[in-house]
Amino acid sequence: MPDRRGDPAGETAAPPPPPALTAGRVAAYLKAHPDFLVRHPDLVTVLAPPAPSRGEAVVDMQQFMLKRLQDEVRRIKDEQRDLLKATRANIQSQARIHDAALALLGARTFEHLVQTFTTDLSLLLDVDVVMLCVETADGRLPRVDVHGLAGLPEGSVGDLIGSDRDVVLREDVVGDPLLFGAGAGLVRSDALIRLAVSGMAPPCLLAMGSRDPQRFHPGQGTELLGFLGKVGSLAIRSWLDLPAT
Repeated sequence: MPDRRGDPAGETAAPPPPPALTAGRVAAYLKAHPDFLVRHPDLVTVLAPPAPSRGEAVVDMQQFMLKRLQDEVRRIKDEQRDLLKATRANIQSQARIHDAALALLGARTFEHLVQTFTTDLSLLLDVDVVMLCVETADGRLPRVDVHGLAGLPEGSVGDLIGSDRDVVLREDVVGDPLLFGAGAGLVRSDALIRLAVSGMAPPCLLAMGSRDPQRFHPGQGTELLGFLGKVGSLAIRSWLDLPAT
């Protein structure tokens, strides 16, 4: 039987403590794991680099830290450049929408207003096709000598846009002849904007199409286009002398 006289509690001895951490052990570990700082780059910011005067065997930590800082500066500059580009694009879009809104409000007659919708907006907003679409009982409009008007079957605006929003942006699509008529072949992305003219007027929408598949896409903000839709609705309502509801 084992001799337990030196162990009154009858238990095994505790394991010996781990060896003390020394500079030599740390150096040995780093030599065995040369990618340690690559896997833990945050440590570079707290390590003191060696002095400029050093022997050949000393690792150039200053160069390592400098490279890290250069990469960080390059990343920040790239982010700033992207932000500046997005800001400029947003300012340009805002200016285009404001010009379009002023053109609608400046129409001299109702016919001029319709022409502004269907012709001038394509130039002002840099899109390929703009159509003013109106729901009718049979989906047809009376014969009118105005380019850019289209009739839609009843319920089409709700089906296309829904009831909980006023603007729909679609990317990488095939142009719908029902919306864009003969210009449908040009359309690869579109924006559909509800025109809430009046409770006494049929549902309408403004359809804008572009040959660029990414010109309109669901990730874009819709506030400016929604504003244009409100201005357009107000202009139509005013010329037809209709109540808001």
